[in-house]
Amino acid sequence: MMPRQPLLENWTPEQADRMNRAIFVAQHRLHTLPMFSNEVLAELLDRHPREHLGVNTMGRDPVRRDEWREGSAGDLTGSELLQACEQGRVWLNVRRVRDYHQDYADLIRDLYADLEAAVPGLETFNHSANLLISSPGAQVYYHLDCPVNMLWHIRGRKRVWAYPLETGIVSDATVEGVLAGEMSEELDFRPEWDELAITTELEPGEIITWPQHTPHRVVNTEGLNISLSTEHMDRAAARRNNVYLANRHFRSLLPGKWNSAKLTGPAAALKEFALRLARRIPAIAPPVPQGYKYPQSFAVDLAAPDCVRLLDGASAEPAAV
Repeated sequence: MMPRQPLLENWTPEQADRMNRAIFVAQHRLHTLPMFSNEVLAELLDRHPREHLGVNTMGRDPVRRDEWREGSAGDLTGSELLQACEQGRVWLNVRRVRDYHQDYADLIRDLYADLEAAVPGLETFNHSANLLISSPGAQVYYHLDCPVNMLWHIRGRKRVWAYPLETGIVSDATVEGVLAGEMSEELDFRPEWDELAITTELEPGEIITWPQHTPHRVVNTEGLNISLSTEHMDRAAARRNNVYLANRHFRSLLPGKWNSAKLTGPAAALKEFALRLARRIPAIAPPVPQGYKYPQSFAVDLAAPDCVRLLDGASAEPAAV
C-alpha cells in the first residue's frame, strides 16, 4: 500500500512551535480532495441525519447578534440546500460529521495524526468536527469557543477577525459564564474593537487557529464557502477550562477570592482535582450547562428572498438572546 500524502502543507518547525501560542495561519491540502465537490456534498447532505443539521440565517450588522435565526431544511434535497447556499443567505452546520460518515472519520483521524507529528509534544483528545457550508456574504457573529478550535478552509473566501486575549476585551468572568453555560458563546460586540483585531483574508487551502478562548468573528467575502471546523482538547486546555469553572463554582461555596486563572503550580492542580471531586458529589456538584436553543423561525425556500421564508407566527424581529 502506498503511504498516504500528508494533509498539512509546508509546515516548518518554527510554524509548529507557534501554533498554540499565537493567531496562526498555515497551509493544508483538504481543498484538493474530491469529497468537497458539490456532487459529493449534496450526497452527504442527503445522508446526514437532519436532527444534526444546523440551518441558519443572519442579518448584516455584526453588532446585531440577535438577528441570528434557526431554520428548517424541510424536505429539500442536498442539491437544493447547496443551491440555497449559493443563491441566498443560508449557513449550514453539518454537525458530528465524523460520527456518521466514515470518510470524515478517517479524514479527522489523519488530520490529528499529522498535527501531532508536526507539533512536538502535542497530544490531543475529544476530537469533534463540523462541516460548514455557507452563502456569499454570510457571517458568524463575534464569539469564543470553549475547546481548542481550528478552521480548515476549503472553498470560497472569508475574512476572519481574531481579537488577541492580551487586549483584555474578554474578561475572566465572561469566559467563566460561557463555560458554565450561563452565557451564550455569542458575545456583545463593539465595532471599535476591530482596531485591536488581527485580520486574515482566508483562502482555500489555509487553516487558521488561535489560543483557546480567543474571540473571533467571520464574514464570507466571495463565493460558496466550505470549511471544516475541528475542536479538540489537550491537557493544558482541559486544565484551563477546569480552573475557570472551579473559580466560578467554589467562589459561592468557600471563602477566598477564587480569581486566579494561573494554570501552573499546586493551586491550579488542586482546583482541578477539587472540581473533579465535586462533580461526583450531588450535594455540591456544579449544574450541568444547558445552553440556549433558538426557536425555529424560518424555512429554506428557493423562491423566497435570500432563500429564507419566515414561518407563520414568526416575528420579523428574531428572539433576543
